[in-house]
Amino acid sequence: MKKFRKVLDGLTTSSPGGTIGSPSCGSAAGTPTAAPTPREIDVQETLVSENFQLCKTVRHGFPYQPTALAFDPVQKILAIGSRSGGVRILGRPGVDCYCQHESGAAVLQLQFLINEGALVTACADDTLHLWNLRQRRPAVLHSLKFNRERITFCHLPFQSKWLYVGTERGNTHIVNIESFILSGYVIMWNKAIELSTKTHPGPVVHLSDSPKDEGKLLIGFESGTIVQWDLRAKKADFRIYYDEAIHSVSWHHEGKQFMCSHSDGSLTLWNLRNTTRPFQVTFPHGKIQKDGRKESCKPILKVEYKTSRSSEPFVIFSGGLSYDKAGRRPTLTIMHGKAITVLEMDYPIVEFMVLCETPYNNEVQEPYAVVVLLEKDLIVVDLTQSNFPVFENPYPMDIHESPVTCTAYFADCPPDIIPILYSIGAKHKKTGYSQKEWPISGGTWTLGSHTYPEIIITGHADGSIKFWDASAITLQMLYKLKTSKVFEKPKPGEGRAAELVEEDPFAVQMVSWCPQSRIFCVVGISAHIILYRFSKYDANTQIVSLEVRLQCESEDVISPSENENNPCFSEQGSHSPQPHHQHPASPGNRTPEGIKDSIPCLKVKDRVVRVPPGYQSELVIQLLWVDGEPPQQITSLDINSAYGLLAFGNCNGVAVVDYLQKTILLCMSTLDLYGAADPYQRLTRSPRRNRQSTSGLTELTDNQQSIDMERSKSPTSVHYPTSLHNDPRILPEPVASLRASHCSPVFYLLDNVKGPGRKLSLPTDLKTDLDHVNGHCTSPTSQPCSAGKPRIPMGPEGPRLTRRGPGRPPFRKAQSAACMEISLPVSHTEVGHASRRAMLQQLHGVTMYSHDEHHTTASYCWSERESRENSFSRSRSSSVSSIDRDTKEAVTTLQFGESYGRKSDALPTPCLWVGTSLGVVLLIPMSIPTDQEERMEEPVTIGPSGAVLMLKSSVLRFAFLDLVGALIQSPYEVWRDLNAPEDPDRPRRRKLVHFSPSSSQDACGDGHLAVVCSERQAKVFLMPSQSCLFVHNITESSFVLRADVVSVCNSVCLACFCANGHVMTLSLPSLRPLMDVNYLPLTDMRIARTFCFTNGGQALYLSSPTEIQRITYSQEMCDNLQEMLGELFTPIETPEAQNRGFLKGFFGGNAHTFDREELFGEAAAGKASRSLAQHIPGQGGVEGMKVAASGAVGELARARIALDERGQRLGELEERTALMMTSAETFSKHAHELMLKCKDKKWYQF
Repeated sequence: MKKFRKVLDGLTTSSPGGTIGSPSCGSAAGTPTAAPTPREIDVQETLVSENFQLCKTVRHGFPYQPTALAFDPVQKILAIGSRSGGVRILGRPGVDCYCQHESGAAVLQLQFLINEGALVTACADDTLHLWNLRQRRPAVLHSLKFNRERITFCHLPFQSKWLYVGTERGNTHIVNIESFILSGYVIMWNKAIELSTKTHPGPVVHLSDSPKDEGKLLIGFESGTIVQWDLRAKKADFRIYYDEAIHSVSWHHEGKQFMCSHSDGSLTLWNLRNTTRPFQVTFPHGKIQKDGRKESCKPILKVEYKTSRSSEPFVIFSGGLSYDKAGRRPTLTIMHGKAITVLEMDYPIVEFMVLCETPYNNEVQEPYAVVVLLEKDLIVVDLTQSNFPVFENPYPMDIHESPVTCTAYFADCPPDIIPILYSIGAKHKKTGYSQKEWPISGGTWTLGSHTYPEIIITGHADGSIKFWDASAITLQMLYKLKTSKVFEKPKPGEGRAAELVEEDPFAVQMVSWCPQSRIFCVVGISAHIILYRFSKYDANTQIVSLEVRLQCESEDVISPSENENNPCFSEQGSHSPQPHHQHPASPGNRTPEGIKDSIPCLKVKDRVVRVPPGYQSELVIQLLWVDGEPPQQITSLDINSAYGLLAFGNCNGVAVVDYLQKTILLCMSTLDLYGAADPYQRLTRSPRRNRQSTSGLTELTDNQQSIDMERSKSPTSVHYPTSLHNDPRILPEPVASLRASHCSPVFYLLDNVKGPGRKLSLPTDLKTDLDHVNGHCTSPTSQPCSAGKPRIPMGPEGPRLTRRGPGRPPFRKAQSAACMEISLPVSHTEVGHASRRAMLQQLHGVTMYSHDEHHTTASYCWSERESRENSFSRSRSSSVSSIDRDTKEAVTTLQFGESYGRKSDALPTPCLWVGTSLGVVLLIPMSIPTDQEERMEEPVTIGPSGAVLMLKSSVLRFAFLDLVGALIQSPYEVWRDLNAPEDPDRPRRRKLVHFSPSSSQDACGDGHLAVVCSERQAKVFLMPSQSCLFVHNITESSFVLRADVVSVCNSVCLACFCANGHVMTLSLPSLRPLMDVNYLPLTDMRIARTFCFTNGGQALYLSSPTEIQRITYSQEMCDNLQEMLGELFTPIETPEAQNRGFLKGFFGGNAHTFDREELFGEAAAGKASRSLAQHIPGQGGVEGMKVAASGAVGELARARIALDERGQRLGELEERTALMMTSAETFSKHAHELMLKCKDKKWYQF
């Protein structure tokens, strides 16, 4: 039978052509069916490979692990370097550029070529890079790699082409910015200090030219030595030896004084007239103790000394607090005259920079703001006001305010949704910001022609939801929703709270949003679901709560209980506001033995609450503890506003809720949804293994024959009385007598370390729940099912075992999807485990696919025989497998839609498509009253007796196409504000929009196409015949993490992201491969959990814990990307230097007569050693050309870049020619001088 099925799988291959013909087909059950005629499925596909190209578009959020900061005072753009080698360049809102060093080395320092459209970066691999900012996608023009010395500090004087580079050895080198060649002029450390000095001065920590004379270079060494070097005379003017280590130096604009910050928390002011001792020493935060000594202070890491015409100078520094004030937050201190203002920061200060009106260092600086770069935030302080308010940050720097746990991306939203969300969110904005405009206002950005409404939704660990306007490749905060407000705050004194409540009990696991009806659904980590409706009016409301008992009973629970026949349908909470919704509670929240039972993890507010305009909670659904066992995580969710239904599932089963009537319609284990149509031959266990269950979803019986008879019943014979949906206490027999499913905890990391008594705990960075934060974008098939944990014996019946692992809490801290950075395992001890399973070890932490692991620990042991008895081997093909009857089967995806639940159906009806972790697709037909009054009173009937389809591996996604290949949208209800004032002339009625498969294809015949994608395979079925038209095996060596059917170029395709980093698109319905790009290797789980596709050929993922990376796989968008990006460089005339006056010019030295070219050029200084540094030519403008595709745009880009390169080569040739002429003139001059010198000498005088 297996071989026959594999032959059928091979026959159902995809058609190579664009027009679908008559492919081979086979039914899901393995018996061939009549092939549809070509007329029935004659779909003309328009997408070709040329429509697809993958490239990054824009990165949003705060730069992760920032290290450096720079500002161009003329262009008014800001650059931030990071530890991963990234550089973010920011200007006015919309001007946001991300660059990445290929080496990935941390950025140590940034230096703008002020008003030149270029940036120099110094990296931790001792390489200097010159970036060209005059193009929308900056690229490296030159690189210089130091081979023998480590770079510690760089300084580039304004309007100079010579860069000073300090090294760890204490030497100072000089680099020509234009050619990126090292000058032969070197300031050696042993020449800078006195010969009598016996110790090395340490690395160079500061370099700056004197405002009074550019020919004087101030060099600061870490040990406390300061040297002013005369560049012309090549000697030191003065040397200062101070006892405390130096961290930074800042000049007064007149060049007569400078200030140093030291490691003991002191500031020293030095006057050039007397350098033997400091002019002034201050400890800004050091108080005098009782014994007369100064209290010790922390180092002042940086100081800036800025002057102002209208007021006294500003002295701004970071650090310097006294050590005895433990627990104080990082501070920035502003000393303005005698006033000292201390600004406390939320995070450690990485760097700060004072913004001044003039780029010249010898003019009055006139500071107006200070940019403070924190570890996780960017703050700009207004210095022009006495209370120093901060500016409102226009960039989305607070994505990570609470760690991101899930994402959702919606393109082409209804046009009215963004303005209304913004208007609601604007009412809750913070106040107290500076009234002045944001000072980082450089660059230009215009709204592109290819824009449409886009919204990104992020869920966070604290239970908050953020809506972002993502239109036109920007990101702006729209609205914030706090889901924790639905629940009561747990009191610390309660025993239950102390046991249950973790750090992040409200963490968001997944979201579901219908933009048309504005209904929003949130799944939380505490196994709860909150349904929200949108309203423009505030309201007083009482939240309705439903409690669902969706839990498989463990066979190990032996002792009977008083609530033995408790039905699987849960009772509503006693705090429901409507009397007819209230039901008797379970027989006690705790059993006599003290085991928690029939209680939720969180407590919903049971009082009337006033809710503001926006999203208002209407219904809360919570899974219950069952017999001391915490509820399993919810793995799938779907909501349909037209039907008024909500469906969710986990590793135990599926439940359907009518949120209009606030009733539970269905609550069944996955195994019982099959009825007699179970495709797996599940082995019946020995009758001695069947024991009486205590309570809950399932009931065991000792009569094995009755179970088998019940299993053999036709699914169509299940009768659902109408009273079932009104009173959950009345249950049909097939639902009330569901069988138990045995499951065990299998930690993947325990798989790799086998052996008696050996236990391996998760690493520190994994102990926060990897398996619990299951993002909306990944396969939720491997949620934790159960684990063994010892309990106190409860009498003669023996011990009762829960499914939690040793020491495992009911639920653990929500691990941010942003913080999951773990490497994949490289070796496995078990033979035959697929690489997918090894990778899932890291992705989910636990598995449900196999129960053959033998855990032998002191606390919980299985015998080897028992392990074998409960083991199974799962085939990855669509053939029938022999599977343990009690195998856990998770519900991995759900989809409501108009379809054909049975082959015999003539017309489409509302159906629920259920996909499981074993690759099975179940169709559940429903009967929903159409009249509005009937819908609110009559029950919805559900018959879980529909079709069963099969795929390889876990099912991820459903989509429906009509017979002409167009996507069939899910029906929805048009939004109506339930809190709006009543209008007697226009009563509020539900307005439904349906997209029936037969509505637009009368000429093409009845039926529709169903696209089903699993972790390894995609199939297209023809409904209602259920014949498989096309099959494509997406991957064999890896598995699909995310799959979506998206619209691109007025057509649809299937987009997939695999764990091996490949991004693929397949045509529909023929499943032809259109694109396969090895884009991003799966280096951490954050990407897997947050990757999501959307329409228009766009996708996003969390590239770091604080940043969202957006990409496109559409060739059209790649072509238009240059137009959509902002310009970093704007031609601006450099401000003129102030007239210094005759006296200042006469007595202030000859600062403007210094010619660096004459001093540092090759003619005067010679060439540097080749072994010291290596010049690496950059790509220049080639990166810009890569973005443009073939065609007119691409050819123009290539021509322009070729022209630029030709001009660059001509310029270099001209420079070489001029250099040769200069050398020739110098040689001629020296020869002439030698001739004159020797002209009158006799031969014996030589």
